[in-house]
Amino acid sequence: MTLMLLVRHAVTDVTGKRLSGSTPGIHLTEEGRVQAKGLAQRLEPLKLTAIYASPLERCVETAEPIAAGRRVDIGLVAELEEVGYGQWTGRPIAGLMKTKLWRRIQLLPSSVQFPGGETLVGAQRRAVAVLDDIATRSPRGVVVAVTHADVIRLALAHYAGVHIDLFQRFTVSPASLSAVVLGDRIPRILRVNDTGTLADLAGRERPLGSANGHRRPGR
Repeated sequence: MTLMLLVRHAVTDVTGKRLSGSTPGIHLTEEGRVQAKGLAQRLEPLKLTAIYASPLERCVETAEPIAAGRRVDIGLVAELEEVGYGQWTGRPIAGLMKTKLWRRIQLLPSSVQFPGGETLVGAQRRAVAVLDDIATRSPRGVVVAVTHADVIRLALAHYAGVHIDLFQRFTVSPASLSAVVLGDRIPRILRVNDTGTLADLAGRERPLGSANGHRRPGR
């Protein structure tokens, strides 16, 4: 069995503002670096077999404190990149929320293909295939995979046996950890969106996601 720790990258300047997708050159903010170090400290009791990350800088920078002081290299895996948003990549989320396609994503995401980009079904298959492959290579280990919000939500939906149209019911916060045991016939979800704090729940006056209650694709 493999304990797979799915980590979303920490905060950047555009988190929650733009649909970053596969945009390169986006780095963690100072807050994000603090989040990444805090996550690394929480993981210190665990003996990690392997650490993998999406090649995008924000994921690598989140993985680096986790790898520091360990004899484990960070393996860069292209399949861990965020959903291919195509022509939506880099656009402000506030504007995208006004489109018909955005409303369709909320109601029937399994039917959506981003303009010039991926389908969510295809992104889910890609993510699950690479995570299962990683688990096969570390059959008795503890593995960290640093990736993006929608990749983690899509993977969690698969492992929970939840239809992809409901994947947005999972919240995946920056620098959060979700834990799944793989290789035991039935995937077993041990943690979801664990940040080690309840601070993100304080002072919420609106539904989780956005000002109008809709979920936002990951950044």
